[in-house]
Amino acid sequence: MDDVFCKIIAGEIGSDVVYKDNDFWVIKDLNPQAPIHLLIIPVKHFTSLEDFAEGNNDELLGKGLKVAHQVAHKVGIVEKGYRLILNEGEDGGKLVPHLHIHLLGGKRLGPKIVK
Repeated sequence: MDDVFCKIIAGEIGSDVVYKDNDFWVIKDLNPQAPIHLLIIPVKHFTSLEDFAEGNNDELLGKGLKVAHQVAHKVGIVEKGYRLILNEGEDGGKLVPHLHIHLLGGKRLGPKIVK
């Protein structure tokens, strides 16, 4: 694929990497919406959740949530709380066609993010 996250993982574009393993990278968002705004990105390209309907990737999707929680511990936001967001499709606000989870925290986020 040719999206920005694939290019980051391939080493073609630099990024501030917080965590990485064979399945996921976690990077700082370039346009943070909270004091801590990280992106949990699968190394394997998935355009959307729809891709998980095909094949056997359920464990990988679950691992993404575990990685998010592990990184929340690493950056010190577990005790006060954090938010995970997965945008799907144009109406859902997805800007990059590569599945990713937003991890936000470091301040009181309120009951919802949509105005």
